[in-house]
Amino acid sequence: MTAPALQHYCCNMIPALVPISGSPWDVLPPGTHAATLAEVETAFAYNPWRRVLYAGLIEACASLVRAGGRTVILDGSFVSAKPVPRDYDACWEPDGIDFALLDPVFADFDNERAKQKARFGGEFFPSTMVALDIGRVFTEFFQIDRFTGKRKGILSIAINTDETVLRRMKP
Repeated sequence: MTAPALQHYCCNMIPALVPISGSPWDVLPPGTHAATLAEVETAFAYNPWRRVLYAGLIEACASLVRAGGRTVILDGSFVSAKPVPRDYDACWEPDGIDFALLDPVFADFDNERAKQKARFGGEFFPSTMVALDIGRVFTEFFQIDRFTGKRKGILSIAINTDETVLRRMKP
């Protein structure tokens, strides 16, 4: 008797990008889509600059996990079809965070978050913080296309259980 062959199935949970009339790039369809960082890498870290941004995202996520972080919401042109995004936008859930362990760079919003961008390649906001532009929390603000005002999607990443982050944190 021979051992049965194993089939491995992989499903990408990140949906295909969709066009929005009036927006220069395709974006995620409306909604909050669960994703892993490995899936983010496969879908969006496909050129040298995007890989630099992705590496910064991994570093930021590991730092947040060290402080008790559980979830990061990812947005911006990085999760669009824009070939060379300037950066990425993210917010982190404050539930479970030990603020004594949180890297102070996550609370530095000076000069358009220059220190965050220099260190991680993107900018981070607490998810419960209100975006002054529209008077809504960042998880809502991120779901509005800046060119058209129409709804678009975001990614939710459970960083405290994500294999990519956990491997990065091992000594």
